[in-house]
Amino acid sequence: MVTDAAALLWTDGRYFVQAEDELSEDWTLMRSGAKDVPDVKKWLCAEEAGLAFTGAKVGIDPNVHSVSEARGLREALSACGIELMSVEENLVDLVWSDRPPFPKTPLRVHPMEYAGKSVAEKLENLREKMKENDAQKLVVSSLDDVMWLCNVRGGDAPCNPVTLSYVLVGENDASFYVDTDKATPEVVAHLAEANVTIKPYEDMAKDVYAAAQRGERLWMDVDKVSIAMLEQAEAGAAEAPKDAKKVKTESAPSAIKEGTCPVPIAKAVKNEAEMAGMVEAHLMDGAAMAEFWCAIERDVAEGRAIDEYEAGERVLACRAKQNGFFEESFPTIAGEGPHGAVVHYRASKKSARAIGKDSLLLCDSGGQYACGTTDVTRTVHFGTPTAHQKECYTRVLQGHIALDQMVFPVGTKGFVLDAFARSHLWANGLDYRHGTGHGVGAALNVHEGPQGISPRFGNMTPLMPGMILSNEPGYYEDGAFGIRIETLLQVKEAKTAHNFGDTGFLCFDVLTLIPIQTKLMDLSIMSEKEIAWVNAYHEKVWQQISPRVSGETKTWLERACAKISK
Repeated sequence: MVTDAAALLWTDGRYFVQAEDELSEDWTLMRSGAKDVPDVKKWLCAEEAGLAFTGAKVGIDPNVHSVSEARGLREALSACGIELMSVEENLVDLVWSDRPPFPKTPLRVHPMEYAGKSVAEKLENLREKMKENDAQKLVVSSLDDVMWLCNVRGGDAPCNPVTLSYVLVGENDASFYVDTDKATPEVVAHLAEANVTIKPYEDMAKDVYAAAQRGERLWMDVDKVSIAMLEQAEAGAAEAPKDAKKVKTESAPSAIKEGTCPVPIAKAVKNEAEMAGMVEAHLMDGAAMAEFWCAIERDVAEGRAIDEYEAGERVLACRAKQNGFFEESFPTIAGEGPHGAVVHYRASKKSARAIGKDSLLLCDSGGQYACGTTDVTRTVHFGTPTAHQKECYTRVLQGHIALDQMVFPVGTKGFVLDAFARSHLWANGLDYRHGTGHGVGAALNVHEGPQGISPRFGNMTPLMPGMILSNEPGYYEDGAFGIRIETLLQVKEAKTAHNFGDTGFLCFDVLTLIPIQTKLMDLSIMSEKEIAWVNAYHEKVWQQISPRVSGETKTWLERACAKISK
């Protein structure tokens, strides 16, 4: 938020420390969720902002704000006598003199052996939903939704295999809007099989306008579609001739159907081929990370100089040896000591801290493979941890185990489970400022909705069999250290002795197969069941990863997976 007198940045707890370090004195950090910190709407209407009832106008770029965001902001500001307006040119673009050009990475076909369903099958399922909602057109605007629907992958965003694009699904055909230079002959032929036509990216807005003008009813997700796109549809509908085939019935009273896009749920519930690919990706990832942890522990023990930046480079190098590896799923977070307390820290050559025998290192990393996507965090100590570090680590681990072992009724929302991951921390006056689990795509974005596990009550998406989520409780002491233990879980049907109300029950099954350091565990505060869980997990890691490694790495893996007891 920039006014003529102030510049403010709102961010959540994941970035408090980083923002404090990186923002200049010209900026004010607004810690979202902190006590007495207003959100953007409340701040704009507050007396100290000096905007309320003065005839002030607040400008937004309508192309980058969703309909729901813009409406919520407009309603709040209007009550304070402030007008929300759209600006024709993004003001940041006008001052961004060294902006790099848009990427030109070609699209690639995502093979059926990993996709599991053809584009034609996916479109057929969507069209059934469209019929149920009296819609003749469906706007698909989220980039990972577009990639999944079209069984293609791109390279416009580092770490996320997506391309700037839209899809407009019709009753019998569909259009894929993209920079046409990125469409290889293979991609063109692949999409043509499902009667999908490739069009220039900039044609999307005018085609939405034209469809509305013809009287076709457009389905738009107000949480995903930009306010600019909705305005195009509204303008087209307003200009529709009186004799246009308008779909205005009792069930479809307007030219625009506002509702949740059906693609995200379809994408979140992995089919058998997608899940098989994710399993294979995690087997390869387990081998790569075993090699990494073996090498870095050896080098630190031998006194070899290594820092956070080099650790990140070596993580990438280990993964790059695996078949079908494309790139990282996000830039590696390797934080030693106080840097580990920065939730989304990224080391540079300048900022990198040395890793030594007294170091506590948090390493969060992941890979994009042809068959799947990974995301894992392990926290290790290379020497003798303090009693406090062991206690904090163990409380995080206990929350991790508690969530992993959950059995819950069909229909349960993610926020219901969040407290189980925090309970051991809470009981000892500890906590963390981020969600416990996010959805993960299959050879797609490492952060995927709509599923999630967090304290935020607003996400009412139930967890379903086939969904994949992270399990990543943590604890962070500013200026001292950070701890996080993260594995990926798949949601599965649970076998229970009873079935109350014939509802069915669900559970989790672990995908990530990388040892959890036992040296940091305080066994005196762990239950026998928790110790048994650690041993069972490590036995699974050993059985599935040991055939994929050899030599020094296999020896390290055996030691890391050794049974523990009180």
